[in-house]
Amino acid sequence: MRHTVHDFLAGSPVAHRAAHLDLGAGCSVAVWQNQHDRILYDAPQNHTFSLYLEGGTGTRRLDAGGISGHPGAICVMPEGCGSEWEITSPFRFVHLYLSDARLRASFAQAHDCDVRYLDMREATFADDPVLASALRRMAVAAVAKDVLLAEAGLADLIAGLSRHSPHLRGGLAPHLLRRIDDWIEANLDAVIHLDDLAGLAGLSGYHFHRMFQLSRGMPPHAWLTARRVRRAQDLLRGPMPIAQIADACGFSSQSHLTRVLRAHTGRTPAGYRALWHQPRHGSGSVQDLF
Repeated sequence: MRHTVHDFLAGSPVAHRAAHLDLGAGCSVAVWQNQHDRILYDAPQNHTFSLYLEGGTGTRRLDAGGISGHPGAICVMPEGCGSEWEITSPFRFVHLYLSDARLRASFAQAHDCDVRYLDMREATFADDPVLASALRRMAVAAVAKDVLLAEAGLADLIAGLSRHSPHLRGGLAPHLLRRIDDWIEANLDAVIHLDDLAGLAGLSGYHFHRMFQLSRGMPPHAWLTARRVRRAQDLLRGPMPIAQIADACGFSSQSHLTRVLRAHTGRTPAGYRALWHQPRHGSGSVQDLF
């Protein structure tokens, strides 16, 4: 079984996890404190985004020439990329952990493009104000257990990820992806079959399935489920009864909606709705919340 960066840190006798927030579907945020430690991330599972909140000048990446960090430094550790670190003085940092499926689906939705445009390069001690701002908000959210603030920070981070221009082979053309998404949104309350979507692209079900997964990074049924969950989350902000929301989003029953929403967010519909009635912490600083 492959370990995540979180797993490696949790196994350290020195590192201390000060806060943690699970956002479901392969996404979580953690605020850590560490000092006088040596950590090896051996081909970790999931992507990790890191921001140094306080300190960091005593943190060196040994497999990159011993370069040292600083407050505000960004590290991007793609899935499978190993690294070795030495910490000689106290520092505090936030990690965002994202499964490959969650990252690709979120990028494709946020940028309305083929997921292969995602430029997921490794970075060590970079200066990126957009990613830093998003991760700082997520650190505040983790400490305050504010799921909505964390989701907003995640959306900002995904929107700030860079794109490149690869030579794409296969997949679906942008106009077909938009046509399919528009049709899904217009028919989300109905039963949708693979052949319905394949017909929009003029392809067989088998060929469509393969080309869609190339472009979106996930199979059609997973993409459809994510769109249903997204609409349910929007509707749960309002007063509509949960049973009606399930029907409006194409779930077979309220219990079906409950199972799927819990798998994607870690919360039931009632639990997610309750988040909108909790006191908000705004965009305060991490230091204010410790």
